[in-house]
Amino acid sequence: MLEILDQTHGDVVGVKVAGKLTDDDYQKVLIPKIEDILEREGSVRILMLFDGFSGWEARAAWDDAVFGLKHRKDFTRLALVGAPDYVEWGMRLFAPLMPGQTKSFASDQAAEAWAWIKADG
Repeated sequence: MLEILDQTHGDVVGVKVAGKLTDDDYQKVLIPKIEDILEREGSVRILMLFDGFSGWEARAAWDDAVFGLKHRKDFTRLALVGAPDYVEWGMRLFAPLMPGQTKSFASDQAAEAWAWIKADG
């Protein structure tokens, strides 16, 4: 499940990531929200807060990869909070393809992650 968090504002979107992600999570929640922000702001900062995440369905994994590659230059910052090791590893692997900044935070560092994602520069 993907849930847009209340702290979402301007070019910053917060997303709670829980359970197993589906195609609907991407098509009905995440992609429309990010495309709306990109249309208004031109770029986006994303904070992903992991809470009981258990992976992706195959179609959702494809959605994630295709959308991420298509918009990789539009992400100015990406913060992962409490992500499993394999998700952090994937972010580090693909970070060189993104001109924006990426950073991982422990589960108990959500406040620090919000401060970082909202900071200038």
